[in-house]
Amino acid sequence: MSDLLYSEIEEELRSSVRDLLTDHCPPSAVLAGCESREPYDLALWRSLAAELGAAGLQVPEEYGGAGASLRETAVVMEELGRSVAPVPFLGSAVLATTALLACPASDLLPALAEGARTAVLAVPLSTAPGAAFPSGVRADGNGALTGRLTSVADALTADVLLVPAVDADGPGLYAVEASATGLGVVRRTSLDLTRPLADVTLEGVPARKLAGADTAPAALERALLTGAGLLASEQLGIAEWCLGTTVAYLKERKQFGRALGSFQAIKHRLADLWLETVGARAAARYAADALAGESPDAALAVAVAQAHCGALAVRAAEECVQLHGGIGMTWEHPAHLYLKRAKADQIALGTPGHHRNALAGLVDLPGPVD
Repeated sequence: MSDLLYSEIEEELRSSVRDLLTDHCPPSAVLAGCESREPYDLALWRSLAAELGAAGLQVPEEYGGAGASLRETAVVMEELGRSVAPVPFLGSAVLATTALLACPASDLLPALAEGARTAVLAVPLSTAPGAAFPSGVRADGNGALTGRLTSVADALTADVLLVPAVDADGPGLYAVEASATGLGVVRRTSLDLTRPLADVTLEGVPARKLAGADTAPAALERALLTGAGLLASEQLGIAEWCLGTTVAYLKERKQFGRALGSFQAIKHRLADLWLETVGARAAARYAADALAGESPDAALAVAVAQAHCGALAVRAAEECVQLHGGIGMTWEHPAHLYLKRAKADQIALGTPGHHRNALAGLVDLPGPVD
């Protein structure tokens, strides 16, 4: 039986990350960043990635990382969800790093681990585990890439793009420098202002092959499964912030001479939300633990976590907006940032419906009938 309780090291890591985000990523700063042209808070990213070493948590020590596990990475994702922090952690420290760890060529890992560079796995953010290998990009005989990718998260500031492409030998994974000739990265209008999306075009772009047909599909699948599993921890963090903030507000806001939180109907709504959040914590922790231990049940754990946590984060954010009343509908209150992140996360790396269908197959139960 796995121990899903947080270890002392994990709690210390949480405390360090939360202190950093409290000091450098308050809601006012996130809102101000959304009104600027900068896609991310790069100063915050440097502090998180380089000073705290969060970017290299899952990277082995031989490549300059911390040699920790995905459980620790999940703790960071929780705290980033609680702050809707505008940093490229999911794209670089989770998706791209996981893909590189599964590739024979790993010379990019030291720079990513120390936070000196960032990378992105160049697939649409909606791509779910189990999806077919992308065929939108082709590689010619010289390794030059041509094609187009849409809705890639964290691509705007990435130094390196890891591009799945198909050549004469089959699927492959290629590294493309952001400065390469023929590469275009154009920002899209996205719902979540704290995790912007971009369309990527490649026209004969020079690239370096990292993995061939024997390893590229498995590396991509591992990255997508890990990303989906750890995204559940971010969704848990969103739900916890929404619940805690709403409870604190309802203790202070008065109506008819009583605190709003004292009304029975409100109590029931909050109690239901709390119970769902407790269940989400168990599901997210189990997914992170299964991935960290490379359990044969990892795919099952991820499907359960995403099926539950994706919907919960949206519900918690909706309750937060509604129970805050008029102020919850304003731009000045950060509730809308959490609702937008929750809705975007619900689609990212597979919808809850997709994961429920995957879960049905994994446990040999018939899925929904269309």
